[in-house]
Amino acid sequence: MRKNTCCLSALLALSVCCTFALGGEADPYLGRWALTIPGGGAGWLRVEQQDGYLDASILWGGGSVVGVDWVGVVDGALYALRLRKVERKNAAGEVIVTQMLPETILAHATGDALQLTQMVPHRNGLGVDTREFTGQRIPPLPAAPDLSKAEYGKPIELFNGKDLAGWKLTNPNAKSAWSAADGVLVNDPVQEKGKPRVHYGNLRTVAEFEDFNLKLEVNVPRGGNSGIYLRGIYEVQVADTYGRRLDSHNMGGVYSRITPTVAAEKPAGQWQTVNITLMDRHVTVQLNDQRIIDNQPLLGCTGGALWSDEFRPGPIYLQGDHTGVSYRNIVLTPILN
Repeated sequence: MRKNTCCLSALLALSVCCTFALGGEADPYLGRWALTIPGGGAGWLRVEQQDGYLDASILWGGGSVVGVDWVGVVDGALYALRLRKVERKNAAGEVIVTQMLPETILAHATGDALQLTQMVPHRNGLGVDTREFTGQRIPPLPAAPDLSKAEYGKPIELFNGKDLAGWKLTNPNAKSAWSAADGVLVNDPVQEKGKPRVHYGNLRTVAEFEDFNLKLEVNVPRGGNSGIYLRGIYEVQVADTYGRRLDSHNMGGVYSRITPTVAAEKPAGQWQTVNITLMDRHVTVQLNDQRIIDNQPLLGCTGGALWSDEFRPGPIYLQGDHTGVSYRNIVLTPILN
């Protein structure tokens, strides 16, 4: 109880401090960090300093990269504060008060390693939950590779067109809505009205890869939402976004990270071609024969990544926990150099 009280007191005190950092006190924390968040999920943290002030952005498991509400270094430790809106309801279920719940992440750096603690106050104001997790500094990005000099191996057909051989769920305990017929890999997650939501699984290759070129075709229904994860960590968005303004959450974008330069998607219900090259932590995306991302650097994992380590081989995985979608002609060609 004393530990919880001390953590909560520190959290509240820090929330009113200024964000000015003196000298090189913040230097051990500057840069990008791959996080293994509580429960084993993938996260990401970037700490920057401009004109003496600190800023930070974070990815916590799923969703998008977001800015923190406050970040500072106190007595050699990094504190990052996030505010989350919570509602207090009466016995009838009516919202009577909307509050901002402060969540603090405390980090200590030892060289290229981070030891972190997440502190989340209870909604009733009595106590705080703490969870430990770790981070690792992400090495600087290399220069953009010369794709014209890439040496390719033999193309690999990832989908045989008739069954799910070579594929498995990312979570073996999830319910599968995937099937194969007539050369098409189909995801059909059915939700019954009035019944609890069924959580369907994502589908991944059994094989794992390093750098490669990936070509496939995809058909997205109206309102559809899926995704193609490269090495299990970078999501290229698959969604019905025809007619929308350019955004990193649109078809062909690297989710929440890289916005397409051209809106090349087709209306829902049509087959679309996707051509992706991943090399040296840079990505190129062609959608329907238009280059929409040109050899751009990948700053870290995206929401839903299997892990945050950008240097380990990983699978191609297709998001199946949102809506229906169909894929076909999935061919991966390894890059050898």
